[in-house]
Amino acid sequence: MLDNWLVMPTCLPLVRRRCHACASDRFRANGKFRVNAHHKLIDVWLLALCAGCGDTAKITILERTNVRSVRPELLERLHANDLALTAELLMDPAVRRRNRIALDWDGAWRLDTGGSDHLDREVIDVAVRFAAPIPVRPVRLIAEGCGLSRAEVGRLATEGKIVSAVRLGGRTSGDFTFTLKR
Repeated sequence: MLDNWLVMPTCLPLVRRRCHACASDRFRANGKFRVNAHHKLIDVWLLALCAGCGDTAKITILERTNVRSVRPELLERLHANDLALTAELLMDPAVRRRNRIALDWDGAWRLDTGGSDHLDREVIDVAVRFAAPIPVRPVRLIAEGCGLSRAEVGRLATEGKIVSAVRLGGRTSGDFTFTLKR
């Protein structure tokens, strides 16, 4: 029987970027947008607060874009400070690359295993799905989902008792499956 696990965000991740006012490198995106129009051109920034000093940083979303090229529903969501739009834009690789930022997912996700009935079985087949591209080590997910230590999961992997198509030692943010034989 195939078990389905889901890795889902619990809140917005922290934005990793150097603060110009203090030594902190973490910002909290609060879902507020600043929209500024210059005649036919529009600028949009996502505002983020420094975790250390509270200073505001702007993450560029649109820059000198013709207002007519922006979809009306997107403009409406920007004016409404839509939190779901904030999450979508933070996940966008183009936005992260343009602003030279990274995301810190520590404490911003959880694993839903659907219960603990799989802990008794000799062989466990699991499909892990990601609701958002959250980079997590598969070893950590397996340890948390099966109630094992990471060292125990590493030992089981070297003994060949955990089989997966993804590398268990690195990070992944895509769906994968694994089999655990006890």
